[in-house]
Amino acid sequence: MKRILLFLATNIAIMVVLSIVLNVLMAVTGVHGIQTKSGQINYMGLLLLASVFGFGGAFISLFLSKWMAKRSMGVQVIDQPRTSSEIWLMETVQRLARQANLGMPEVGVFDSPDMNAFATGASRNKALVAVSTGLLQGMERDEIEAVLAHEISHVANGDMVTLTLIQGVINTFVIFIARIVGHVVDRVVFKSERDYGPAYFITVIVTEIFLAILASAIVMWFSRKREFRADAGGAKLAGRDKMIAALRRLQHAHEPEELPGQLAAFGINGGLGHGLRKLFMSHPPLEERIAALEAMR
Repeated sequence: MKRILLFLATNIAIMVVLSIVLNVLMAVTGVHGIQTKSGQINYMGLLLLASVFGFGGAFISLFLSKWMAKRSMGVQVIDQPRTSSEIWLMETVQRLARQANLGMPEVGVFDSPDMNAFATGASRNKALVAVSTGLLQGMERDEIEAVLAHEISHVANGDMVTLTLIQGVINTFVIFIARIVGHVVDRVVFKSERDYGPAYFITVIVTEIFLAILASAIVMWFSRKREFRADAGGAKLAGRDKMIAALRRLQHAHEPEELPGQLAAFGINGGLGHGLRKLFMSHPPLEERIAALEAMR
């Protein structure tokens, strides 16, 4: 319930901010609305609306990602290590970050029986790396080191920003095309002349849902490609054998609980997928990831 309320409150706030930004930009550029006075599509206005909500929503989510992760996952950031395990965790992340030429990320632990970890943050030098209690308890230190190296590689590769840009382009495309389809249906099929009728809004909603599903498959394809690269980076930082051992350990674990939102793309373990679900997986199957590492030279 806490996650749902946080999600709703955050998205309402984002919509309000983007609406204000859109109105300001329209006032500055002299573009008014998505319709001309004759009732035709104002393509500049529509593109402006689609870009503001498409890219704006994606980048606001990126800038809020650390804050959201800490609250939605209950991440306890380690400011002052109190145990030998926390000291080792901080020192390992610091060493791996130094190897990857990164600033020291925040390090945290979240309470979950599943073996998982994720990295997030708006930039390479202001990231958060978090691991689950289940991972700390279920893996050997060499394997944990490999997982941490994998997450550090996500940060070093700029995967958070890359996927945000891809998501922004996809969002803009979905918003733009859905409103053009809605306009055509409203004008051609239902013969509306000026203001849009119910058919426009219904068509826009249905089209956005359909296009968003297709777009999600594209975003997840990019995510799976980035996962192979993060595995290779983890192998370079911690050692290929350690990385393979960590993935094999995950193979023997139960299917993990799904990480929320965009965090799923940057976790170490993405669960299992069958049939069409494979198209919407953020991670490739573990056996494919292991095979790719074994083929490395």
